[in-house]
Amino acid sequence: MTASPDLDVSVVIVSWNTRRLTTACLASLAAAAGSLAWDAWVVDNASTDGSPEAIRAGFPDVHLIANAVNLGFAAANNLAIRASTGRYVLLLNSDTVMAPGSLAALVRFVDARPALGVAGPKLLNPDGSFQSGPIPFPSLWTEGLSTTGLGRRLRFAGYPSRGPAESGHAQRADYVSGACMLARRRAVEEVGLLDEGYFMYSEEPDWCWRMRQRGWETWYVPDARVTHFGGESTHQVRDAMYVALHRSKVRFFRRHRGTWRARCLVAMFIAASGARTLLRRLLGRHPRGVRLTRSDLWSRQV
Repeated sequence: MTASPDLDVSVVIVSWNTRRLTTACLASLAAAAGSLAWDAWVVDNASTDGSPEAIRAGFPDVHLIANAVNLGFAAANNLAIRASTGRYVLLLNSDTVMAPGSLAALVRFVDARPALGVAGPKLLNPDGSFQSGPIPFPSLWTEGLSTTGLGRRLRFAGYPSRGPAESGHAQRADYVSGACMLARRRAVEEVGLLDEGYFMYSEEPDWCWRMRQRGWETWYVPDARVTHFGGESTHQVRDAMYVALHRSKVRFFRRHRGTWRARCLVAMFIAASGARTLLRRLLGRHPRGVRLTRSDLWSRQV
């Protein structure tokens, strides 16, 4: 995992059945990097849509790691982080497109701040509207507003991210979206890789929490812009990802917020899940999605 002084950035993309989007993402990198020295790594999690073949054919210079099974987001990223040598690592979702100059802007910003460990761009929706900026660490308050939908109604659609009016300038953040995160190699070597106990979701607040504990800063950089289509892999297994999302949130709380808060979160998720099912029945609609249980959320291993 030692950095090469001659390579500015190693871009790491994890893909699962997103062939069209992955190739579009790769095609955007050269203009995004500008004069930077960079390489790209794609870790394919056992796609069945021809993704590995398309990448080999269209992007022969990309380092491709084709997994035989789906290892999840954290473990797949870690494979490429270990193998790559850029002095920065960019974790980039396969369903993103980087604007020209955006990667160069991130690197320029971090180069000027030696204490900065992680930086993230302004994320945009496909229509160009604001999607996500700096995000506070999860708390019972933020999770309560998210679970009930009040955050989206009272704040904006991308809650718990700060809204567009608050996200117009570069600023310190608790964490930034894992859809696009630039990490300093030296910080990663000191703090450690992504926690593979998270199959998917909550890896990014966990990583930034650990970065902060070791004195590394996280910043949001709106001069860098990335379009994020969102959910292109997870919608293929919606129920499983719904459970994984909530289980990962509980794991974050158990590790960083304490057991009693984690138990409160479990109770909140189960109550909200039951209430949604009951409401749909009262309205004469078929229950949709998974009804969460304690066994779904409370793993023996943390």
